[in-house]
Formats: sequence, C-alpha cells, structure tokens
Amino acid sequence: MKLQGLRWWVIALIALATIINYIDRQALSVLWPDIVEELFPNESALERKQIYANISIVFVFAYAFGQAIFGKIFDWVGTRFGFVLSIGVWSLATIAHAFAQGVLSLSVFRAILGVAEAGNWPGAAKGNAEWFPTKERALAQGIFNSGAAIGGIIAIPLIAYLTVYFSWQMVFVAVGIMGFLWLVPWLVLVKAPPGSHPWLSEEEKHYILSGQRREVNEEGQEEEEYNPSTKELLSRKESWGVIIASAAIDPIWWLFVFWIPIYLNEVYGMDVKSIGIYGWVPYVGAMFGAWFGGLLAQNRLKAGWSTDKTRKLTITLGCLIMLPALLAMANPGEPVVAVLIMAVILFGFQTAIGNVQTLPSDLLGKKAVGSLSGFSGMAAKLGAVGLTSLVPYLTAGGNYTPAFVIGASLAITAMLAVWILIPKIEPLKAPK
Repeated sequence: MKLQGLRWWVIALIALATIINYIDRQALSVLWPDIVEELFPNESALERKQIYANISIVFVFAYAFGQAIFGKIFDWVGTRFGFVLSIGVWSLATIAHAFAQGVLSLSVFRAILGVAEAGNWPGAAKGNAEWFPTKERALAQGIFNSGAAIGGIIAIPLIAYLTVYFSWQMVFVAVGIMGFLWLVPWLVLVKAPPGSHPWLSEEEKHYILSGQRREVNEEGQEEEEYNPSTKELLSRKESWGVIIASAAIDPIWWLFVFWIPIYLNEVYGMDVKSIGIYGWVPYVGAMFGAWFGGLLAQNRLKAGWSTDKTRKLTITLGCLIMLPALLAMANPGEPVVAVLIMAVILFGFQTAIGNVQTLPSDLLGKKAVGSLSGFSGMAAKLGAVGLTSLVPYLTAGGNYTPAFVIGASLAITAMLAVWILIPKIEPLKAPK
C-alpha cells in the first residue's frame, strides 16, 4: 500500500500532538480559579499569585531540561519512539494532577509534565528535517506551530465548558486520556523514516530526499553533513545565535500562555466561564501567524531568495509586528481590545518563531539537529523562567505594563542575535 502525501500526514499528526500538548498544559491556568478556592482557600490574592507563579516556574524549569534531554533521546532512538515516550509520560502526568493535594504534589506533577512535554519540540524539528525538503520546512514548521495556537484556541473554552459538568479533577483525567488515543495512529502511520517507509511512494521519497540539503565539493561529490559533537556544537557562534534568539523570543509566548487567564481574572474580574469566552482569541492570531510565517518563507524560497535572506526577513518582520503591540498593552482599555492586541502579538511571535526553530536544520546535519534544538529549547525555557518569576512582582496591584515593556525588549534582542551571530544562514562546515 502506498499513501500519497505521507509527509503531510506525519506533520499533521505532530501538529495534533501539539494541540493535545497545549490542552494539557493550559488546563492548570484555566482551572486555577477553581483549584485555588479548594486547595488554597486561606491565602491572600498575592500569595495565590505567587503559588501559581512558583508552580509555573517548576514546570518551565523541568521543560527546559526536558528539551535538552529529549533532544538527545530523539537523536538516539529516532522520531517514532521518541514521541511515544514523550506523549505517553506527559499524558500520565496530566491525569496525575487530579490527585494533587497542595503545592508539593502539584509541583511534582507539573515537573513530570514539563520534562515529557518538552520532547514535542526537538521531536518536531527532527521529524521536519527527516520528512521534508529544505524549501518546505518553514511551512511544515508553521503547520506544527499552528498546533500550539489551535491548542490554545480549543483549550480555554473546552476546559471552561467541561467544568460545567465535571470537577476540576475529572477535567484533568479527560484531557490526559487524549494523548493515549493519539498513540494509535502514530504507531500505525509512522513505521519508519522516509528512506525505508513501505507506504511512501518512490516519487515522494525521491522528492523528500533529493530536496534535503547536501553539500557538493569542488569535484562534484557529495560531502557528508556536518554533525558536530556537543563541545564543537557549542563552540560555534551560529549555535549561540540560535540559542540566544530562542532564549529571548520564547518568554514572550510564555508570558501569555501562563498569564492570559490570570490577567483576565485580575484586571477584568472574570471567572472561569468568562475567561472561556475571551481567553481563546489571542491564539487565533497565533494560528494565522504560524501559517503566515511558513507560507511567506516558502514563497520567498520558491521565488529564488536564499535561506539567509528568507529567514532573516521573516524573523525580523515577526519581531517588528510584536513591538508596538506589546507597548500598546500598557493601556488596552476594554477586554475585547486587550485580547485583540494580544492576538496581534501572538501573530507576530508565530511569524518569527517557526523560522527561528528551523535554524538548526538550516545549519546542521540531521544527526545534530535534535541536539541544537534541545539546547535552544532549554535556553528558551530558562528565559521564560526568568520572566515568569518576575511577573508577580512586576504586576503588583494589577499593572502589567512593566512585563509588556520587557517583552518588547526581548523581541529586539532576538532579532539582533540572529543578525549578529549568524552572519549567513547556510549549512555549516567542519572547521579545518
């Protein structure tokens, strides 16, 4: 049996895994007003916000180290079994939230969830590098990244709706089960890499493999891909360009993932059901941004632009879209206006991030892509830890302006890291 367009089925499944990933992680923030009343009834508003921030920091720390760990795991065991391990463990961790009794148990379950969910990103980057020719990678990354946005769109109203019929504990169980259901089509469909997959047509196999980067020396012979050791990888300034850009831009996303429901609750006095009405809107902007960034990059590459020019244009455009919108959040006015401005911010973020995340596959061979993706992902989450830990203090009294100003400065930093540390985005060569 041959399945036409198999590579698109693979990236669609990875996008679906990402949707589930975001539903699982968003459950805590949406359910927090109910959880806090049951588990922390005697704490003040500031103490409750600090508890939420501390639990979120535990999650991001675990997520950061999980990215580095799973970057190596995916390079060792491959995309197929890497995803089985990642999504299997995070689904169990999600279900375990139903048994939380306080800060310690919540923190332990969030840590396990963070480590396992982190595998989704280096796994997606590796899957993209394996299954797509270079010219389609930004679009494939955009489809995958749109899964995060769609997850955000679905998660908030879905979880708010489920609370009408179920306790917060049963909501965690319900969303955790979805990950196990995903494993069935994944194991059936992704039997092997494209070079040996029995369902892949010869035409599509040739299209994928011939369109992937290969270097040709002066004699016209193919050179081996550059797959450096970890020490050599971290000695290259281009690697640090990817790492620093990721560390700067990613906290902007997490600022909204963690704090949209809390922001709407604190600034506009919304309960869980009202948050369900407004809280999904920013993720619509993120979804369109993911598609736009991928399609723009694909269009420019097909038009003959170099990878260097294409990536830098798209990343810069995304950052420049975010800048004025982040500053406008200082005084957004009505809640409808606030969530629409957030949608613009997340549109710009997703326009840029898909191209930032393709940089490892632009620079390195397939056996090193997972490692650089893991390191950059770890740096990104450590950056998110820094900003998340500051938010309760930056937003004391309900004023979120300082947090948004820091977000604007991070967008500038990400843009400069790419331009300065990666003079030309092209396949690296081993030092002579």
